[in-house]
Amino acid sequence: MLYVEARIRADLDVLWERTQDPARHQRWDLRFTEIAPLPSAPGAPQRFRYATRVLPFLTVAGTGVSAGERHRAGGERVSALRFSSPHPLSLLAEGSGYWRYVPTPDGIRFLTGYDYRPRWGRFGVLADRLVFRPLMGWATAWSFDRLRLWCERGISPARSLAYALAEAAVRTAAVLAGAAGVSAGLLPGAGGGGPVSEGGGPVAALCALALTAVALLVPPSPRTPAARRCLRTPPPRSAAPRLLATLEHPS
Repeated sequence: MLYVEARIRADLDVLWERTQDPARHQRWDLRFTEIAPLPSAPGAPQRFRYATRVLPFLTVAGTGVSAGERHRAGGERVSALRFSSPHPLSLLAEGSGYWRYVPTPDGIRFLTGYDYRPRWGRFGVLADRLVFRPLMGWATAWSFDRLRLWCERGISPARSLAYALAEAAVRTAAVLAGAAGVSAGLLPGAGGGGPVSEGGGPVAALCALALTAVALLVPPSPRTPAARRCLRTPPPRSAAPRLLATLEHPS
């Protein structure tokens, strides 16, 4: 089970709208390129289609069904969904999950728990454990923080993505500059100014390591989404809402 929790200091109705409306949901959620509602009977759970562009020429799509409860004890809200993808290149075959909205004096605990069944046999299970599942957990947490910035600070999902790309470019450039400084012998050696002395190699390496550490360990900008700001370990006795059991498998 993948679990992610963010503390969002915003109006509950605003958070509900930006997560339950497919057009707004797809703006902040890195896992999806498109989320579109499908025709559903009045009063029935909402059916939807989702798609993820894996490569410029490859899009993996699936369908799902979701339902929500806006009025629960203590002001809490909850939604649940089931989803599946028949696409043979989709590692994710089918799954289910939920969102909880828990008001607290310090903001809304917005949390999710979800799981899925991978395809491709033993290879799929291994690929999921080593690569796909950690990536999905990171993408969910990063997206939740992106949503938080939108709700708390008014930073649109497009702007926060631009900030993230710019920050990643700066960090990458710093790492490359450190590596280039070592290989080209441009950093001063232990003997001080002038040409590099014989002791310059170790000193240059230490400088490069320091530059790399700064580039990688400096906290992200307050305007940049970061998965590290979200809780990734579920609390004791966490369980899926009963609403999930009422949903049928999407057809």
